Amino acid sequence: MAIKRPSGLSKSYHDTFNSVNERVVEDISLEFFYKPHTITLLGVSIAAVVYSSFIRDERDVDANIRAGIYCVFFFFIIVSVLAFPNGPFTRPHPAVWRIVFGFSVLYLMLLVFCLFQNYKTVKQIIYWFDPELEHFHIDMDREYGVNCSVITFENLWNHMDVFALAHFLGWAFKALLVRHLGILWAVSVMWEFTEIAFAHLLPNFVECWWDALILDVLLCNGLGIWVGLRICKMLEMRE
Repeated sequence: MAIKRPSGLSKSYHDTFNSVNERVVEDISLEFFYKPHTITLLGVSIAAVVYSSFIRDERDVDANIRAGIYCVFFFFIIVSVLAFPNGPFTRPHPAVWRIVFGFSVLYLMLLVFCLFQNYKTVKQIIYWFDPELEHFHIDMDREYGVNCSVITFENLWNHMDVFALAHFLGWAFKALLVRHLGILWAVSVMWEFTEIAFAHLLPNFVECWWDALILDVLLCNGLGIWVGLRICKMLEMRE
């Protein structure tokens, strides 16, 4: 029986898929960290779980359920390290990005589960995982989304808080990771729509139009994106 050879299009797709999902690590300096240690990792993981299960107090049912769920998450991350593809990133180590992808899958499944719950149920689930959050409240030392018709330098400056620094640093690091101007600006704008959608949950998401457009998108996010891409260019990083 003759073996069907891949066509030019399918071969190109196969090569592209491998280059993105199974990128080979070049310039390996420490061979130990790039050799398979599947049995060792599984053995250490099982020993850690067995040890923790026998030394803990089992009289609290809620604590037992929480510990079991955390253990499931832990083993899912271990399986992610062993089974998931390398992905397009290889530094500092492919295992790091497998772990990141594993957490992303867990987060996606959590969001799918929350999609079928109401707001009160989701809050109760969060309180069950961390009871201290039930008494948590945001200290609103300042008001957001007020005097939006007054556009002065003093008013703009008063809205420069710790969140402005978080916007700048966050988008500078995102630029170092993504390295694509169009994608960065698209995500930046979409995040502002996300803040508008969840303004009823977090008071600091209630912003004036000039706060969201000028301070966040153009100034903090835009400046962070520019600085991050400039650093990429200075270090001659791959695009």
